[in-house]
Amino acid sequence: MHNIDDKTAIELTADIVSAYVGNNPLPASGLPDLIASVSASVRKLSSVAAAKEAPVLNPAVNPKRSVFPDHIVCLEDGKKFKSLKRHLATDHGLTPDEYRAKWGLAPDYPMVAPSYSATRSALAKSSGLGRKPAAQPAKVAKRKKV
Repeated sequence: MHNIDDKTAIELTADIVSAYVGNNPLPASGLPDLIASVSASVRKLSSVAAAKEAPVLNPAVNPKRSVFPDHIVCLEDGKKFKSLKRHLATDHGLTPDEYRAKWGLAPDYPMVAPSYSATRSALAKSSGLGRKPAAQPAKVAKRKKV
């Protein structure tokens, strides 16, 4: 963001002053002071917003070259991991979503190395996870004779 131009500052000042005067009683002699105060505040806020502009972030590696079959490279510090989630939380205080947002990554950007994910998936499937248990035959209630 950058400093706003004079035209925009005047339009914002006019909008704010007209809204204030429309809802609050104000003598005509107080109008110039109100306009000057609002105008100064608008210009001050625009310069503060320009000063707080986020610095350009430079990742440790190119995000396109950060996912490998056996590891993922952290964009924060360039270290290699099978799973990034714990490292992000402990060393950088970030959640996976915050990490993705910070670096402009897609929502489906992996937090686990593809081969590690496949290995864990195969292990889970071999132990029977993810399958519904076999359906038990329903017991038939005996009929009572009346």
